[in-house]
Amino acid sequence: MITNAALQERQAAAVAVGVATKGIFAVRAENALLFDVEGRRYIDFTAGIGVTNTGHRHPKVMAAVLKQMDAFTHTCFNVAPFEDYIAVAEKLNALVDTGEENRTLLATTGAEAVENAIKVARAFTGRPGVVSFAGAFHGRTLMGMALTGKVVPYKKNFGPFPADVFHAPFPNAYHGISEADAIAGIERLFAADVDPARIAAIIVEPVQGEGGFNIAPVAFLRYLRALADQHGIVFIADEIQSGMGRTGKMMAMEHAGVKPDLVTFAKGLAGGFPLSALVGKARVVNSAQPGGLGGTYAGSPIGVAAAHAVLQVMEEEGLCARSTRIGARITDVLTSLAARQGMEHIGDVRGLGAMVAMEFVEDRATRAPSPKLTNRVVAEAEKRGLILLTCGTRANVVRFLPALTIEDGVLEKGMTILEASIEAAISDDHNATA
Repeated sequence: MITNAALQERQAAAVAVGVATKGIFAVRAENALLFDVEGRRYIDFTAGIGVTNTGHRHPKVMAAVLKQMDAFTHTCFNVAPFEDYIAVAEKLNALVDTGEENRTLLATTGAEAVENAIKVARAFTGRPGVVSFAGAFHGRTLMGMALTGKVVPYKKNFGPFPADVFHAPFPNAYHGISEADAIAGIERLFAADVDPARIAAIIVEPVQGEGGFNIAPVAFLRYLRALADQHGIVFIADEIQSGMGRTGKMMAMEHAGVKPDLVTFAKGLAGGFPLSALVGKARVVNSAQPGGLGGTYAGSPIGVAAAHAVLQVMEEEGLCARSTRIGARITDVLTSLAARQGMEHIGDVRGLGAMVAMEFVEDRATRAPSPKLTNRVVAEAEKRGLILLTCGTRANVVRFLPALTIEDGVLEKGMTILEASIEAAISDDHNATA
């Protein structure tokens, strides 16, 4: 029988070391369950990093893909367009409230959607500058890395990056950065580093993903909207991880009642098939000249067919409401666990819908990060059959991204495993320091 260890050896001999992976080699997946080459069953609390919001291999998604495969798999939309691309664009235009008529571009990856958002913002404004935030993640392309506010592992050794990208503080009360501090940081940026008249776009994640599931305060998002209006800046919401029902609404920005100019989607859009989208105000998106947008695989017929099914499933199965219920259950368990004696290493529990995180610290007084304990929790969970992911600029956050279709019993089993894993990891930590 082939083993995970044997495949790890082959991977080390064949695959670039920069592609970091876990040691779980998949052979099958179903809804919120994943099975490895050794026959072990895992509860998946990652959904492929927020991709399979509708679960692994949702029957309606698979049926739509199989039907499309019987027709054609690729034409390149620029060469031979097809109706389903237009229909997905129509649906997304209707879903996204910018306050104006919308247009959509379909692409392949989240980074590609972000790149095109910056392109059209620059074309629309005739300006070069872009403001993003500390702790942000916007992709691994050169522009994506420039916008990203996390050095290791995403930016280290890969510079220089594109010019005219400026980083402002992101409000994070737990780490001592208030909303007022963040606003003051933007004001300092515009006073000391760049004239706002040179800024084409402000791009923000309403809930930071890789940065640690940090939720932007409602008032801060409203401030950014007003700031963009004041200076004629395009306001971009990066909803790649937080969109498609993950936070209890189709877009996390909806929680704040803020209307962006442009929105980027990917991950949960096509239920596990490569597809991303840039959706936004027609007058902004249409500023790019014909031929300036697109790509060989952009708007793949397979991904488009999957997206139709995903949007249908989300509505029929009420997955936004389901996301809220799942998130509430996870948060209840985590906060109860954190309140127990001996669980002082749990520094913070936060989340929006089914986008929940737990931050581990050395102690609650200093809030010093504990990445070793964080990694032990993840390792202990894997031993017990639960797949988790870390995040955060200090590598001390465990994030929870279960499928929105996860069965209640599977969710409860996963939380039971999590509790046992945290107890074991903290016990090992105490023994190691005794």
